[in-house]
Amino acid sequence: MATKISAALVKELRERTGAGMMECKKALVEAQGEMEQAEEVLAKAGQRKVAKSASRVAAEGLIVSALSDNKQQGVIVEINSETDFVARDASFKAFAAQLAETALVQKIDTVEALLEAKIETQSIEQLRQALVAKIGENIQVRRLTLLNAQANQYVGAYVHDNRLGALILVQGGDENVAKDLAMHAAAMKPQYIQLSEIPVAIQEKQREIFTEVAQKSDKPADMLEKIIERQLDKHFNELCLLGQAFIKQPKQSVAELLAAKQAEVVQMVRFEVGEGIEVNKKSFEEEVMEQARGSH
Repeated sequence: MATKISAALVKELRERTGAGMMECKKALVEAQGEMEQAEEVLAKAGQRKVAKSASRVAAEGLIVSALSDNKQQGVIVEINSETDFVARDASFKAFAAQLAETALVQKIDTVEALLEAKIETQSIEQLRQALVAKIGENIQVRRLTLLNAQANQYVGAYVHDNRLGALILVQGGDENVAKDLAMHAAAMKPQYIQLSEIPVAIQEKQREIFTEVAQKSDKPADMLEKIIERQLDKHFNELCLLGQAFIKQPKQSVAELLAAKQAEVVQMVRFEVGEGIEVNKKSFEEEVMEQARGSH
């Protein structure tokens, strides 16, 4: 005779584990109503989910940041999920916020160290695995950067819609300059701080491209070099933070803003969810066929 499982028992197991109602009921039935055994059943099922999900691509997720009250430390973290639906889940968002706060408070600057860090009695890695077991998707802590300011330096942080964000460390100026530049970097996507950071090979390749195009034009030969130089100057200014028009005052470049504030940018970090992750896009028909084949 099957053990009768009450709603109260299911509710208690759900509160203990965070698992879904049906999973809790199934585990209690298997454990014949014994709470501890039901927790073990769920734990084993969770471990299977973690192992099964680990190979799946996680290119969605969140960018989160945390900043100390004195603006001397800042951290930015990317945590990935498989779908944007999970990225909007309350428990996923709470976990992401925990990551940033833990990294900031414990001054952690690598993913490996963050996963080993503990919140009360559990490590971040244990909490990650528990979240995978609960949600059923691959969840990965992909990257983080921690910036520490020295004397007369400030860290600025800005995150837009949890999809992209930036940290900026400035020397001189004030915390508002750092914050404004973090917002600018998030929005305008500079790849470098200044021209000297662009690899010579990239500069030479771009010159080749502009030269080839210019030579096909009907411009006089003595004008071509000036045209190429103007194009290169415009192109590289768009790539570099200092050469871009400041987002709040487009008539002023970032370099001009910094000069006016007697400040300079020491370090810039910009994260965007999923950038650089190769995703194999499948059509709806392919996904249906895969599910159909898997059900046999």
